[in-house]
Amino acid sequence: MCRNIRQLHNFEPPATDDEVAAAALQYVRKVSGSTRPSQANQAAFDRAVAEVAHATRHLLAELVTTAPPKDREVEAQKARARAAVRYAR
Repeated sequence: MCRNIRQLHNFEPPATDDEVAAAALQYVRKVSGSTRPSQANQAAFDRAVAEVAHATRHLLAELVTTAPPKDREVEAQKARARAAVRYAR
């Protein structure tokens, strides 16, 4: 589950709301230990995802760095190369 959470800071173009929401969903799934909560827990689960996404947007807006922004395509190529090595075994 955690492998689906990607770094969102310092990319050009900046992270989209969909990327932030996906990361929040993965985080709440990991913390709760459930990918699909029961009906009794659905409201709390959805509320937690919304709150984590909200906090993440604020965090990304306030972070500063002197490093140049990363290129999404270059980082994706690096990830594919790491995966090829990892799964070639």
